Amino acid sequence: MYIPKAFQVSDSRVLAEFIASNSFATLISSVQGSLFATHLPLILEQYRSSPGMLLGHMARANRHWRAFDGQQEALAIFHGPHAYISPSWYASSSPAVPTWNYAVVHVYGVPRVVADEQWLSDFVDRLVSIYEADKPRPWPGILPADLRASLLTSIVGFTMDITRVEGKFKLGQNRSLDDQRAMVQHLEAQADPVAQVLGKLTKQRFNQHAQTG
Repeated sequence: MYIPKAFQVSDSRVLAEFIASNSFATLISSVQGSLFATHLPLILEQYRSSPGMLLGHMARANRHWRAFDGQQEALAIFHGPHAYISPSWYASSSPAVPTWNYAVVHVYGVPRVVADEQWLSDFVDRLVSIYEADKPRPWPGILPADLRASLLTSIVGFTMDITRVEGKFKLGQNRSLDDQRAMVQHLEAQADPVAQVLGKLTKQRFNQHAQTG
């Protein structure tokens, strides 16, 4: 991924938080000589001595997992908020053009299938607990034993050992401070909730740099 220095994010904590908050990813691999993509939630498992791994599962009917041989590299893209930026928003009067701001994290690694049935069962429970945690009445995940067993046979679990991570937060850092402040105000005023989230992220990063600068 092309990343100008001003937009590069390398802080592992920031990247991990971003992945957790934007965990529905696009996983891309080469399958039988052609690019193939699957859209799915992934969990980041971190370790002190390594970049960690991603954990996931997909439908057994999806041929994508058959390429997970533990040797071939894959790319998981975690998409964050994004929005159109109008040049009319900037505080300065110097010439400017429209652009698109966004935040994204690319995770490269080597996926391999996990054949352990208990691992898959535990992983599904873990996944449910993560996404049900903030619900007023969390679904307990209880199913008839025969139905649960049947559903588990219809999916395949996998891990992906991470080889490298790239973070790109294109938030107008190449503009003046006044332009950045004005841009945030306009983003927060947009009707699009995704643009509002981008404005919140931009302000957060802006304030962090102001405190450490």
